[in-house]
Amino acid sequence: MLRYLLSLALTFALALPAVAAEKKNVLLLVADDLGLMVGCYGDTVAKTPNIDTLAKTGTRFSHAFASVASCSPSRATLLTGMPTHQNGQYGLAHATHNAHSFRNVRGLPALLAPAGYKSGVIAKLHVQPKEVYPFDMELPGNGRNPIQIAGQAKKFLAETGDKPFFLLVGFTDPHRAGKGFANEKTPEAVPVVKFDASKVPVPYHLPDTPEVRAELAEYYQSVARLDHGVGMVLKELENAKQMDNTLVIFLSDNGIPFPGAKTTLYDSGIHLPLIIRKPGQKAGVVCNAMASWTDITPTILDWCGVKPAPVGKKAAPLLGRSLLPVLEKEKVDGWDMVFASHQFHEITMYYPVRVVRSRTHKYILNLAHGLEYPHASDLWGSDTWQGILKRKDTMMGKREVKAFLKRPKEELYDLEKDPNELTNLLANPKWRDDPGNEVLYAVHKNWLADWRTKTNDPWLIKDQHE
Repeated sequence: MLRYLLSLALTFALALPAVAAEKKNVLLLVADDLGLMVGCYGDTVAKTPNIDTLAKTGTRFSHAFASVASCSPSRATLLTGMPTHQNGQYGLAHATHNAHSFRNVRGLPALLAPAGYKSGVIAKLHVQPKEVYPFDMELPGNGRNPIQIAGQAKKFLAETGDKPFFLLVGFTDPHRAGKGFANEKTPEAVPVVKFDASKVPVPYHLPDTPEVRAELAEYYQSVARLDHGVGMVLKELENAKQMDNTLVIFLSDNGIPFPGAKTTLYDSGIHLPLIIRKPGQKAGVVCNAMASWTDITPTILDWCGVKPAPVGKKAAPLLGRSLLPVLEKEKVDGWDMVFASHQFHEITMYYPVRVVRSRTHKYILNLAHGLEYPHASDLWGSDTWQGILKRKDTMMGKREVKAFLKRPKEELYDLEKDPNELTNLLANPKWRDDPGNEVLYAVHKNWLADWRTKTNDPWLIKDQHE
C-alpha cells in the first residue's frame, strides 16, 4: 500500500506544472520614449538619481538596442523575444491602428504561468490580444503619476502572497502628451525639476533653435518625473522585502520623441538604456555586450528557470539569448551584432525597414524606399518639426531634410568614423571598387538575409516580386 501511495503521489506531482524551486521574481520597468538622456549614460544635464543608483548596484549595458523604434511593436518584442515582423505586432495597438500580435504567439505571462507565476502590469501595456498577454492583474493608472504607480505596485505585491511574480510597470513618461509633456499636471507631492532651455544639449539630428530647446527642456523635466517613479516603485519592492529575490530590469521602448529618432532605426531611435540588477551580483558593472530587446524574454525565462513550450508545429525558436551569463563581465566576446525591424508606427505610416548592426557598421534595407519617410502624428505636430517646415530648413541638425525624407534602398554606415550615420558609403559608386569594401558590404547583407530567413520575414516575398 505504501509503495502504491508513493507511486500515486509521484505521478500526481509529475502532472502538475513545474514550479520554481525558489521564489525568483521579475520587475520589468519600461520607460516610454527615453533615449540616453540619463546620468549614468553620461548625460550631464539629466536628473536621474534613482536610475543611476540602480546602475551602481547592477549592470549597465553600454551597447543595448531596441529591435524596433515604435511603442507597441517594441513592447511586443520585449514580451515575446521575437522581432515585430515575427510576432505580428506590426504597429500600434490602440485606437484605429488596432495592430495585434499573432494569436499563436505566447507572451511572458503565458510562458510563466505554468511555473506558478503571478503576472501583473501597471499603467501602460499597449499590446494585444489578451490571449497572447494574459496578465493576471491589469492595474490601470496614470503612467505619469509616480504616486499612483507606486500605490498600484504596493497593491500587487501585497496580493501576490508567496507566489513568484512577474510585474511590468509601464511608465508613460517621457512620451509626448500631444503638445508638451504634461509637466503642468505633475502631482503636488512629486518634486518638479525644471531645466534651463539655454543649457540643454541639442542632439545632432535636431536644429539648434528656440523651440527645439524649449521642447527638450520640457522633455528633461518629464525624464526627471520618470526617475522619481522608478525610485518609488523600487522602494515598494524593498518595503515588501522582495529586493533580494527579484531580477530588476530597466529599459526604454524606443528613442526620444523628436524627428530623427523615434520610429527610425538609426541609433538615435534604437540605442537605448538597459540596466539589469540580479540579487547578489557584482555591483557597478558596465558591460559592452551588444544586447537586443529580443534577449529580454530569454533572460527572464532563464532567471525563472522556465523553458518555453513549443506552440504549433511551425513555432520558431527564440533567437535571443539570456543576458544572465554576461551580467558580471565588462568585455564580452560573441555579442557583436544586433538586428532591427520596422513596418508601421501608426497605421498610415507604412515603411518597412530591416537592419543589421555590427560593432563597426550598420546596414539598412529600406523595403519601400520609393515612399517618403512618414512622420508619427505627435512628431509632425511638434513645435520642432513645424519650425523646420515654416522656415523651410534644408538641414535637421547635421542631416539633410531631403536625406531624412527620401532614402535609398540600401544604406551602409561606418560607425567608427561616422557614428551619427550621415554618410551612406553605398552612395559613392567607387567605394565598392575596393575588394575589401565589397566583402564588408556582402557580409552585412548576407547576415541580414540569413536573419530574415530564420525569422520567417513575410516581406521576403518582395525579393521575389522585384
